[in-house]
Amino acid sequence: MTASPPPNAPRDDLQWISTFLDAQAADLGAARNTLLAYGRDLKDLVSWLTHKKLSFGTASREDVENYLISCDVEGLARATRARRLSAIKQIYRFAFDEGWRADNPAIQIKGPGRQKALPKTLEVIEVDRLLDAARQSGRSQSDRLRNTCMMELLYATGMRVSELVGLPVAAARGDPRMLLVMGKGGKERMVPLSPPARDALAVWLSVRDKADEIAVAKGAAPSRFLFPSRGKSGHLTRHRFYLLIKEFAVSGGIPPEAVSPHTLRHAFATHLLANGADLRAIQALLGHADIATTEIYTHVLDARLSELVLEHHPLARSAPDTEETSKPDPNDDHAG
Repeated sequence: MTASPPPNAPRDDLQWISTFLDAQAADLGAARNTLLAYGRDLKDLVSWLTHKKLSFGTASREDVENYLISCDVEGLARATRARRLSAIKQIYRFAFDEGWRADNPAIQIKGPGRQKALPKTLEVIEVDRLLDAARQSGRSQSDRLRNTCMMELLYATGMRVSELVGLPVAAARGDPRMLLVMGKGGKERMVPLSPPARDALAVWLSVRDKADEIAVAKGAAPSRFLFPSRGKSGHLTRHRFYLLIKEFAVSGGIPPEAVSPHTLRHAFATHLLANGADLRAIQALLGHADIATTEIYTHVLDARLSELVLEHHPLARSAPDTEETSKPDPNDDHAG
C-alpha cells in the first residue's frame, strides 16, 4: 500500500492538476490547447480514482494500469489511450520531482503506442481547387480576400492552424519576404512567403487596416491580430477556420472529410519533398523538434509514388491469363 502523501503535497486531486498545469505553462511554455488536453485527460483519471476511493497520492502502478485497461474496454482509440498515459506520466514525474510522492507509479508502464498511419495529404491540383474556392467564398469582398489570404499563407508556409489564426498584424507589415511564427512551446521560427502569398497578404492587409480604422473611429480598440474577430479571443478561431476550409472543399469538388487545416500542412511538406527540398529544411519550416517527425513525409511520398506506378504503369497491370502470355519466349534475351 502506498504511504500517505507528504504534507507539502496539494490538498486534493484537482489542486494536483492545477499546480501541474501552471508549472507546464510557466516553465515549458506549453500551449493553451496542450494544457486543456492535459486537464481533460487527468480529470477523467480523477473521476475513475474517486470511484475507486483512490487519489493521485495513493494510486499504485496496478491502479493506473487498471485505469488504462478500463479505457481500452470503453473502446477508446489507441491514440487517445496513448495520450492519456502520456499525461499521467507527466504529472507523476512532476509530483516525484516536487516531493509529493516518494515513488512514481507510472514510470515503468508501457503504453499502446500510436498507430503509424500516414498523414493525409492533397494533390497539387486539389490545393489549386481549394485556393480557387477560397477566392470565391464569403458573404462580402472582405471575407473573400481574408479567406484567400489565409489559404495562401497556410499552403505557402505549412503553419499550424493555431499559428495562422493567431498571427499578429505586426508580423505582416512592410511587404515581408519572411514571417516570424510563434510555434509550440513559445519557439519562434522564420517561414518564407511565396509571391502569391505576399500578394494576397498585401491586399488583405489594406482591407483589414481600413476596417480597423473605422472600428477605432467608433470607439473600439485597435486589433493586434492579422485576422481580427469580435469574439473573446480577438481573432478568427481555429473552429471557424476549420468550418471554412470544409466549405472550400465542397465548393472545389473535394470530399470534405479529406480536407482539414492540417491536411494543407501535410501537403506543404509533401510537395516540397517531392520537388527536391532538403528534409532538414522542411523540419525547420514546420517547426519540428525532432527530424523523426518530419521523416514521415518520406513515407508519404514513397506510398504515393508506388500508387502512381500501380495505377499508370502498363507493366503493373495484370496480363491476360493465357498460356501464350504466361510463358517466356526462349528467344527473348531478357527471359529468365
